[in-house]
Amino acid sequence: MKIIPLQEGNYVVNSEKEFKLISEFPLDSGLKMAIQPFLVITQNDYILIDLGLGFHKNGKPFIHHLLETHNIAPEQITKVLISHFHKDHIEGVGYFEGDTFIQNFPDATLYIQKRELDFALAQQHPSYDLKILNQIKTFSNVKMLEYDKGKITNEIFYKVSAGHSPFHQVFWIKENNEITFYGADDLPQEIYLKMHVAYKTDFDGKRAMESRKKWEQEAKEEHWKVLLYHDMKKPVLEF
Repeated sequence: MKIIPLQEGNYVVNSEKEFKLISEFPLDSGLKMAIQPFLVITQNDYILIDLGLGFHKNGKPFIHHLLETHNIAPEQITKVLISHFHKDHIEGVGYFEGDTFIQNFPDATLYIQKRELDFALAQQHPSYDLKILNQIKTFSNVKMLEYDKGKITNEIFYKVSAGHSPFHQVFWIKENNEITFYGADDLPQEIYLKMHVAYKTDFDGKRAMESRKKWEQEAKEEHWKVLLYHDMKKPVLEF
């Protein structure tokens, strides 16, 4: 199994959920975090986990540039796993050309939690880009996950953790004797394991905190590799 962090950069985000590169706006107040989807390559799949902010560079989706720096073509991606629908995790799904929406990964199957999408579409909050979310509903390459936990393939497993958002989901990828875990925004940075806090910004901060304690213990026992979407220093934590 090969893990490649696709590092879009370190950002500062304000209360209106506007993201700016720290390197360009170092004195701006707000939360500071990395944005980094992950590519996990197994014998059977090229798996993209969450999708980043959807910026473009030289007329091309930035996430395509990041893949190409690792000699990976967008067409090679077979599966996309989506944890939840806050825009910093989903906007890299595609873009509009006029009224037409262009998918960044039309050849891949997108695995999303149906109840989380339904919840997101009912919100009026800057964390959500409803225009994009309404497009996702129409995709023919979407697989709706409707249960609290399950198996996508013999290697890929999901569970609704419901901490950061009501139907937020996490993923395990298992191959041979390796286990890779992605906790998304229920476990976005290493410091969340050092400070056991129920964050008020989460839908259910206490549940997320208790999940982290359980995951840490299992990670130590089973020697997981943990993917940290928002950690500015350590994208992969190995136990």
